[in-house]
Amino acid sequence: MVLSVSRLSKAYGGVQAVRDVSFGVAAGEMVAIIGPNGAGKTTCFNMVNGQLAPDSGEVRLGDASLAGLPPHRISRLGVGRTFQITATFGSMSVRENVQTALLSHRRRNYAVWGRAGSSCGDEAEALLERVGIRSQADRQCAVLAYGDLKRVELAIALASRPRLLLMDEPTAGMAPDERGALMALAASLARGDHIGILFTEHDMDVVFGFADRVIVMHLGEIIASGSPDQVRADARVREVYLGDA
Repeated sequence: MVLSVSRLSKAYGGVQAVRDVSFGVAAGEMVAIIGPNGAGKTTCFNMVNGQLAPDSGEVRLGDASLAGLPPHRISRLGVGRTFQITATFGSMSVRENVQTALLSHRRRNYAVWGRAGSSCGDEAEALLERVGIRSQADRQCAVLAYGDLKRVELAIALASRPRLLLMDEPTAGMAPDERGALMALAASLARGDHIGILFTEHDMDVVFGFADRVIVMHLGEIIASGSPDQVRADARVREVYLGDA
């Protein structure tokens, strides 16, 4: 397992947002966490990423413990992340955004503004080629279509050479045809580079079309886990979330 989560719990006052949650993600595997609003999936996701500290439980990346570490330290250990709302520098070119991520990963932040134009250029171009937007390298991110921005963000996440990639609603705001293309790209990268991918998603076509395994949360607990077919057929999952979907 690239990621091992054991008995993770988090409460806000008297509300138990996550209770005794355990799961893992293997190298090259795509795992989806789904559930109705308030199920606890975002809280769980943010504890893995370091945005929230768990009340109890363990999060491990390989042999390294992540629980309680801040996001920048977790990133340096090999965890990348993309966000529901894309996070890029709009006034900078596509290439410069990726160069900035490469420099940051190498702890060369001092060079970002003064030397980014001549630093890591070939590596940035290679990453842009991998995500299919090398032809847009010189364009400002502010003028890109939303689907292309998602690809830029993926290239930025790959700049840290992650062992685990967290994708928070990766297809939110995208057109249907763009969603499938982005997730097919993520799946190809996961299997080609042996990256474990954990993602949250509301589009069930994306979940059941691309996840190797699906974890379903409800009221802070895991109520089902298995292959897409197993989860789709689970009576409790259909009752609390999927309905007749």
